[in-house]
Amino acid sequence: MKIAAYQFAVSADIRANLETIESAVRQAKDRQAELAIFPECALTGYPPRDLPSSARVDFALADESCKRLQALCAETDVAVIAGMIARENGKIYNRAAFFAPDGARSAYDKRALWGWDRDNFLPGRRLGIVEYKGFRIGVRICFEVRFPEYFRELYQEKTDLNVVLFYDVSDTDDPDRYSLIKGHLRTRAVENVCAAVSVNATRPFQTAPTAVFGRSGQILAECERNREGFVEYMLEKQPYSFGEQGRIEISDALLGADRA
Repeated sequence: MKIAAYQFAVSADIRANLETIESAVRQAKDRQAELAIFPECALTGYPPRDLPSSARVDFALADESCKRLQALCAETDVAVIAGMIARENGKIYNRAAFFAPDGARSAYDKRALWGWDRDNFLPGRRLGIVEYKGFRIGVRICFEVRFPEYFRELYQEKTDLNVVLFYDVSDTDDPDRYSLIKGHLRTRAVENVCAAVSVNATRPFQTAPTAVFGRSGQILAECERNREGFVEYMLEKQPYSFGEQGRIEISDALLGADRA
C-alpha cells in the first residue's frame, strides 16, 4: 500500500486548510497512493499559535469540512488521516481522524497533554489503531513521541506501521530540536521494529520532520524543511532481518508478549 504524507503551513482558516488537504488528496491519487496523511490540527489550526483557544473553532464548519473530506475519499478511493480539533459530547479533543473511502471513520485523541495542549484539550481514551487494506496502523500525536510507553502499546498490538502527526514549529530556526525529534522517531522505529511515518506543519520553522523511518531506524525518505510537499512510502509486509528478529525475541520476553 502506497502512503503519502503531506506537510504544509497550517493556519486558522479552515476553508484554506481544507482546500490544501483536498488538493493534496487528489495529488496523492495521481501518485497512486491509497492513504494520505496530514499534520496535527491540519484542518482547524492549533491553539494558541493559530487561534486564541480551542473553543474558538467554528465546529459547524469543521463538521461540514469533514463531510466534504469523507466524500472526497469516496470519490478518489484514497483514505485520509488528518489532525483536527474535534468536539464530542461537549468535550474538545486534539484528534487524528481516519476517513476510509467506504465511509468508515475512526479517531485517536491525543493523551500526552502538557502546556498549550492541557489548556485547550481533554485527554483521549482510544488506543489509536487503524485497520486498512490488511494493515494495522498505529497513530500517535506530537508530544507522545517523547514517551516509549505509547509506542510499546502499539508493539503489543502488532502494528505494521506507526504514524505520528506533529504541529511542532518554532518562531526561530532550531535545527537542534529538529534533529532531537528525528532521533526520537528513529528510536521508536528501532525499539518497536516497526516503520514510522511522521508529518509536520511547516511554518514558521519546522522542528520535527516529515519523513519515513525503516524498522531498523534508517531514514528512507524526508521532506525538505519548511517547504510544502510530499513524502511517500510503499508499505509492504516483509520478513524480519536477523537483528530485527533478535529485538522482537528480547522485547517479547521483557513484555510477556507473543508476536507469533
